[in-house]
Amino acid sequence: MNRSQHIESKIRELIDHMSIDEKVGQLTLITSAEGQIPDSLREDIIAGRIGGILNETQREVIHELQRIATEESRLGIPLLVGRDVIHGFKTIFPIPLGQAATWNPTLIEQAARISAQEAASTGINWTFAPMMDIARDPRWGRIAESLGEDPYLTGVLAAAMIRGFQGTDLSAPDSIAACAKHFAGYGASESGRDYNTTNIPENELRNVYLPPFKAAVNAGVASVMTSFSDIDGVPATANEKLLRHILRDEWQYDGLVVSDWDAIYQLIEHGLCANSKEAAYEAANAGVDMEMFSQTYREHLPEWVAEGKLSMAQIDALVANVLRMKFRLGLFDQPYTRAEDFPPVANASFRQAAYQTALESIVLLKNENHVLPLSKTELPTLAVMGPLADDGYEQLGTWIFDGDTALSQTPLQALRAAMNGENSLRYARVMETTRQNTREGFAGAIQLAKQSEKILLFLGEESILSGEAHCRADIRLPGNQEELIHELAKLGKPLIVVIMAGRPLALQNVIDKIDALLMAWHPGTMAGTAIADLLLGNAAPSGKLPVTFPRVTGQIPIYYNQKNTGRPATPETYIHIDEIERGAPQVSLGNTSYHFDVHYTPLFPFGFGLSYTQFEYRHLQVNPSEIKLGESITIRANIRNTGEREAAEIVQLYVRDLVGNVTRPVKELKGFQKIRLQPGEQTTVTFNLSTDELAFYNRNMVRVTEPGDFHVWIGSSSATGLRGEFAIIP
Repeated sequence: MNRSQHIESKIRELIDHMSIDEKVGQLTLITSAEGQIPDSLREDIIAGRIGGILNETQREVIHELQRIATEESRLGIPLLVGRDVIHGFKTIFPIPLGQAATWNPTLIEQAARISAQEAASTGINWTFAPMMDIARDPRWGRIAESLGEDPYLTGVLAAAMIRGFQGTDLSAPDSIAACAKHFAGYGASESGRDYNTTNIPENELRNVYLPPFKAAVNAGVASVMTSFSDIDGVPATANEKLLRHILRDEWQYDGLVVSDWDAIYQLIEHGLCANSKEAAYEAANAGVDMEMFSQTYREHLPEWVAEGKLSMAQIDALVANVLRMKFRLGLFDQPYTRAEDFPPVANASFRQAAYQTALESIVLLKNENHVLPLSKTELPTLAVMGPLADDGYEQLGTWIFDGDTALSQTPLQALRAAMNGENSLRYARVMETTRQNTREGFAGAIQLAKQSEKILLFLGEESILSGEAHCRADIRLPGNQEELIHELAKLGKPLIVVIMAGRPLALQNVIDKIDALLMAWHPGTMAGTAIADLLLGNAAPSGKLPVTFPRVTGQIPIYYNQKNTGRPATPETYIHIDEIERGAPQVSLGNTSYHFDVHYTPLFPFGFGLSYTQFEYRHLQVNPSEIKLGESITIRANIRNTGEREAAEIVQLYVRDLVGNVTRPVKELKGFQKIRLQPGEQTTVTFNLSTDELAFYNRNMVRVTEPGDFHVWIGSSSATGLRGEFAIIP
């Protein structure tokens, strides 16, 4: 037999020997006692009542838990050991949204590989990442954990992260099972409030929210986690259409499906179920294999089987999915972790990878009069200020349970190191936190700025302001940071701002006061070195936005791949509220889709990012101009570095399907390439696009590619580029 057949044979053999209580035990995932093994936990494992443990990180404890499971329980089934290893374990990489700004799948795969190695060295064998929810609302705290707003980019990067976590062999000691979450549509929570309702038409679900999950399944993801939210009235954790019809039947997925924390019990709070017994039935019947934290399965599934409402075959199918992942992880062959199999955590190689990822994640959004890069000779005359300039914890971001702040390199430390250890760099924290609402510290900051030639401000959000349940109704700079910018701008000196945050921020009130702006997200352990090297020109920024920046919060949701509508706003039709004349006829107001009090465009579009050089795009070629279904088209353009320094550029391919059975977005990302050019160097970037890549779900929910006319762009962002045309003919 091949390995897959062997695994299926062993699964069937085990299930045939299991009691109903042992079967339900495999479906039970509980939280650990964190460093201890109480008698009750030991007894449950011996009795086969536990299938997996959450949040244990001590190698010796995990070893003992596995020993009890494999040597003292009747059937010797090893445990799954899960932990939220989201963007690093000890070595912390940029938050996932920051990683997405690299547009570099190779770096993202490397970051996940290192994270897996560090976590696996303790005995952890399962992580709950990547999160691939499409995030169009930056008020949502978990946008920090996302890979942005675009289905294509998210799918490519999520697949890279899965390859990193799982390696080339999931059973290898340094591989851990990845988990595609949250299935599905969680990013569409109303008003950006976590856990909230999602109302997504099926066409939108299939064309926007599901493609990244399909990419994850194609990449071999070992597990899938259900969403907390309901979707069209049925919570995802009890949604048979999602879990059975789409995931299992359509996509032929044979991995494990796990609930989110307490999500099965919360079916009662949703109003879908009257009690925990009903909740257990709904989740199991829908196809949730493993229950995280709550105990409704253990308490009630045997009852449902005894009553004949759930068949033993249904229970066996759930158990098989759990056992299959354990076999694929190689836990039956080697349940124990040996420290000597792993390199030291946070070693120099790992920190270098974190540095490179941080470096490529940072996006230059503004650079008036070439204020950046700075020279080292300017450092002694530079005023470095802000609550995030020297905070090793806050730069790590959300979801860093096991991160070591002692490893953090802060921007202030790195800038001082660039001065060969001199302490003449002028620094003031100014604000105790990013949320400070008083002017305490302002007078000293202004005085320091007056004594300096340039001002460098580190602002944004503390890590606690983003992440799960950390949502915001107003995404401007919190506290009195805007006021600080306005006060310092009055001095007339070059003002450079570095923002660390877990989401895009609405910066219209201050953008005109800022000369240079770097969006650093929360860059992780090596934030300081990466930021300092960009500020000093030791490297050139290459990051591009994976998400749109609104001008003001009221524009949300605003995203690049919007629909055109029947009355799209244009420069000719837009009229600001200040320009409306008293008594003017209504027709003069444009009668198109926009807000009176803010421009209809975003502050910074998806895919945007500046460099310290300039790139010229020329000579777009589309060949052939007509193709038939099943054929491919080649799109190419010449890119030249017209500036004075070497730099990288992310070249992006966008397409618009002009007429469809259902309305199509104004643009869709279909490819990207990262190139590096010397000054004056030119290269030709080529994309090959098949008609299959232009398919979409029509009004009958059938995936089709339709003949018709298309526009295509190659450019540096979603808002710019060389445009061509082609057609698909019958």
